[in-house]
Amino acid sequence: MRVDFLPEQFKVAIATSVIVFGFDGENLKLLLSKKVGTPFEGAWIIPSSVVNTDEETSFVAKELLNRITGRNDWLLEKLNGFADLYRNPVGRVINIAYYCTVRLDPDLEDNLVREKYTWVNVNDIPALAFDHNEIVTYAKERLKRRVKRRPIGFSLLPHEFTMYSIQRLYECALTKSFDKRNFRRKLLKSQLLIDTGNMIHSSSRAKRPSRLYMFDEKKYRTLSLKGYDFVYQ
Repeated sequence: MRVDFLPEQFKVAIATSVIVFGFDGENLKLLLSKKVGTPFEGAWIIPSSVVNTDEETSFVAKELLNRITGRNDWLLEKLNGFADLYRNPVGRVINIAYYCTVRLDPDLEDNLVREKYTWVNVNDIPALAFDHNEIVTYAKERLKRRVKRRPIGFSLLPHEFTMYSIQRLYECALTKSFDKRNFRRKLLKSQLLIDTGNMIHSSSRAKRPSRLYMFDEKKYRTLSLKGYDFVYQ
């Protein structure tokens, strides 16, 4: 089969967007910014960038994430291509989207403020420009599938965390509640966690301090590669 392109058929722009998820200990967050310039000036958008004809979309996405966060070691995963004919009113633009999960810390937050990005709860996402709401929905479903088959906490939780924090993370990602005893019993049975011996008062209302755990990195990496069936209900 012969497939030939006419010169005018190459007049299509390429863009890339990165869905960035974070977790603050209570809520799963999504990174947004305000659009500068037309079209949709002032509207909320997900982090995005134009891809030049001599650039790989993955390279541009990594550079975008590096500029936003000040780090280049986040793991990016390709989501999908979005190519609806009228997704951009200016002309034909095909968007190759990615997503990643990041761990919140003060240095990251300082960089986000400088770059004028804002966290919003994934359950409170406003109307976004272009088809970015559709991309976000796709990313949330991908994250949900990954949570069921891969341990995602290493990239979202701090080095030491409470059992409440990891349960809350999975509840946010899967949009469901878990029985506290069953969740903790099965998670400890997985031998994925190490009790650090440290304690913390999780809130001013807490009567007793909570144990702090960390991931067994070797087991975590193994499960990340092999996968597993997440059943903690």
